[in-house]
This record gives sequence, C-alpha cells and structure tokens, in this order.
Amino acid sequence: MKSSIAEIQIFYSPKKMNTNLKVTSSKKAFEVILSSWNNNTIELLEEFKVLLLNNSNIPLGLYTLSKGGMTATLVDIRVLFSVALKSCATAMITVHNHPSGKLHPSNPDIEIYKKIKEVAKFHDINYLDNLIITPQGYYSFMDEGI
Repeated sequence: MKSSIAEIQIFYSPKKMNTNLKVTSSKKAFEVILSSWNNNTIELLEEFKVLLLNNSNIPLGLYTLSKGGMTATLVDIRVLFSVALKSCATAMITVHNHPSGKLHPSNPDIEIYKKIKEVAKFHDINYLDNLIITPQGYYSFMDEGI
C-alpha cells in the first residue's frame, strides 16, 4: 500500500512596492497601518497584526494574525513567524488595537512583546516596534523605551 503525504509548498509573490510608504518612524507606521484597518471594527474587536518590511523598511504587506473579542485576542508566535519567514521579511512591526481607547500596555501586552523580541532575534528579523492603536492615536513600545 502506497503512503500518501501532503507536499509542502512555499511561494512568495510580491506586488510592486510603493516606495512612498517607507516606514521611518512610529508615526509613519501608525499612518500606514491605520489606513489599512477596518474602521468599523477598530473600536469593537481587538485584532493583532504584523506589518512586514523589506530591508529598506518598505512594507511587504500587513497580515492579520488574529481577531478576538472586546478585551483580548490570541497571539500564536508560531504562526506569526511562519508568516514573517515565508514573506522573506527582514523587519517587522507588530500592532494591536485597544477597543477601550486606552493606549497603555497591559502586562500581557508587555510579556508577548518580550517573547516576540526574543524569537525575532533568533531568526535575525529586526523587530522594530510594537504599537497599540486607536483611531485617535498610538502607543509605541520603542518610543517609550520598553
């Protein structure tokens, strides 16, 4: 009897990059991310996304890792890094919204940031920042020295 297993395929098909979107600051990252966020859910459900960047800090794309409830969402680091590695990203910025409107990180926010930072270093991916956003503004872990 012949055994059949699935063939794993990995491919990458980038679109022409918009060099005007070069991310040079947390403010620019916030603007790029907010322009792609669904305005109908940003104050309703918490979502966790990753902005994947090339070596020139030009976005390769924005990936929605998870959508949760009003107060939390799950972050699976294995899925996060499978996406980052498959896209050949050399840098990334993680971001999640706080439907409550509060821009300060919770203890779980800080813990997941530290965990992602450690894994990114292992994979030689430059983890530029972690943002918490609302329609009115953002909180940057790097700007705040976390």
